[in-house]
Amino acid sequence: MSATTPPFEGFGEAALDFYDDLELDNSRTFWLAHKEQYDAAVRAPMLALAAALEAEFGAAKVFRPYRDVRFRTDKTPYKTHQGAFVAVGPSCGFYVQVSAAGVRTGGGFYRAEPDALARFRAYVADDATGPTLVDDVAAVERRGWTVGGDTLKTAPRGFAKDHPRIALLRHRSLTFGRDHGFAPEVIGVPGFADEVRADWRALRPVVETLAEVLADPFGDQPPA
Repeated sequence: MSATTPPFEGFGEAALDFYDDLELDNSRTFWLAHKEQYDAAVRAPMLALAAALEAEFGAAKVFRPYRDVRFRTDKTPYKTHQGAFVAVGPSCGFYVQVSAAGVRTGGGFYRAEPDALARFRAYVADDATGPTLVDDVAAVERRGWTVGGDTLKTAPRGFAKDHPRIALLRHRSLTFGRDHGFAPEVIGVPGFADEVRADWRALRPVVETLAEVLADPFGDQPPA
């Protein structure tokens, strides 16, 4: 933890209240009037949580609160949650966010370039590796995680609709999430950092496998 980062004390009700109000008035006027509340109740605790987990998982990116609205019909300027992400590979790693609904932890890959997605699907389709990944995903789900991600409605090109692992092959992203809710005695205490740590540890085997599968095997090689 940085000497300038205070210890993590939990996410208080002021963080939840901030996002409750922002969902009702997502405007620059509201933001400017409540910027100090955001900084103290939302961003500072998230930075402290990231610092508390850094030694084990690596540095986290704490996302900016502004939405990219350039190509969106919804022009509301501010995100209604604050997230932080620790990358294990490109677009793959561990996640935590706070919003009006409370805190959610997660992991997996949220995007894959075409060549990386092809490697993922080849891994799933391979009879030597695919069944193990299916079992790992099922085990995570049995432990209470929600399995999500962007999926095709049909089979990806080159794969039969009746492939035994077609459900996993349809994924264009693969994520795992767990809600911790908004109870103060859960998320509003210093020990909640240990809950996030335990969640990320539980996901580490499958997240690290996905990162390895998605990685460009020649990405670190010098040019010939």
